[in-house]
Amino acid sequence: MVENRSDTFDIGGELTVHRLGFGAMRLCGPDIVGPPADEDSAREVLQRAADLGVDFVDTADSYGPGVSERLIREAGVADEMVVATKAGLLRNRAGDWLAHGDPDYIRNQVLVSRDRLGVDTIDLYQFHRPDPDTPFEDSVETFAELKDEGLIAHVGLSNVTVEQLETARDIVDVATVQNRYNPGDREADRGSDRVLDACEEYGIGFIPWFPLGAGDMDEKTDVIAEVADAHDATPEQVTLAWHLQHSPVTLPIPGTSSVAHLEENVAATELELTDEEIARLSE
Repeated sequence: MVENRSDTFDIGGELTVHRLGFGAMRLCGPDIVGPPADEDSAREVLQRAADLGVDFVDTADSYGPGVSERLIREAGVADEMVVATKAGLLRNRAGDWLAHGDPDYIRNQVLVSRDRLGVDTIDLYQFHRPDPDTPFEDSVETFAELKDEGLIAHVGLSNVTVEQLETARDIVDVATVQNRYNPGDREADRGSDRVLDACEEYGIGFIPWFPLGAGDMDEKTDVIAEVADAHDATPEQVTLAWHLQHSPVTLPIPGTSSVAHLEENVAATELELTDEEIARLSE
């Protein structure tokens, strides 16, 4: 029987979740705009995730926009999972992602997200992306005020540098950071940023978005395939196992609109890579 066997992490020191979560972005329509073709199937995926022991779901007001949050409420899983959502990006019908960190906008969106999700307090509210037209500190201070007011329980950041993380930590306790990251795209822990290293140092959860890289792992593709063959596993399962074993603060959130694919992802929590395999995938 498939079940989420990943170990746990305490988000913000108090919200205990299994480290393998679920990303709800793919439950929307093409280009993450509009509803999916089959909303019943989307809700079924969320319900099955909860049944398998997935207790952390990540979404955003811009997914749909609004569609993903609504489906989470309609699936009835908000009470069973720690729900993370985001604000800070606008969408248009062309599918563009437009940074918008204006404090008044963020204050409006937290009310909208609470209503869509059907919750009084959002477990984890994340600043989706720094806005070049709004001082970063102003946006983060708004999140801190929302926490003080009880509208959100914990604050997260997304798409930030180490320097921005340090700036934000001077304003509010940061529970998580969500940056693009996978074995073939590890800019988050290289060069001057080293965001993952900083998260490990501070005990901050690191949520890698695009954790499977849509199957494109650049120079790591062949290594992943070899390790997958050795374990009679899929490349995606090896990639998820690497995320879970590479760092104790990492919370991968693979997304899918398929129950079968969801079950395959959760089964990756039973895969144990050797130290040598982790080293080969990490070098």
